[in-house]
Amino acid sequence: MRRAIAIVPQGSWPDSEAVATVTLAYHDRHRRRVRMKTDDDNAFMLDLPQAAMLRDGAGLALEGGGYIRVRAAHEAVADIFCSFADDRARIAWHIGNRHVPLQVLPGGALRILDDHVLVDMVRGLGARVICYRASFAPESGAYAGGHDHGHDHDHDHRHEHGAGHGP
Repeated sequence: MRRAIAIVPQGSWPDSEAVATVTLAYHDRHRRRVRMKTDDDNAFMLDLPQAAMLRDGAGLALEGGGYIRVRAAHEAVADIFCSFADDRARIAWHIGNRHVPLQVLPGGALRILDDHVLVDMVRGLGARVICYRASFAPESGAYAGGHDHGHDHDHDHRHEHGAGHGP
């Protein structure tokens, strides 16, 4: 069985060396070690040193040469449009407060996975929402390096910020 041992970002590997593709939904793209199948139904082992997000267009470097191209599957998403920047910021805050992955689209629209409760919430906040199928590539976040930020809603954790960064 072929073994994919590294992730190479889109544009950093030669397209001509793609031997297959694997199409995965968002929730299936954060992996470390798992048996997978390419789009043409050939098995391979994803065997990475640590869990990582498999981004659309990335190449999975195969032991012995070649790459498997990662494709983000089309899935049910909701695109959120606001007329004003302050409304968009307020809606982004409400979505983030629920720890929901969020993609910022070109032009400033927001995208989430389709969830009728959240769609109703953002419509209630004045947004226009279009639900359809598309790829989903949310922001990786400030802690994407795998660091636990100790998030805790039950305690007041205050600390000083650097100059010009708030109270």
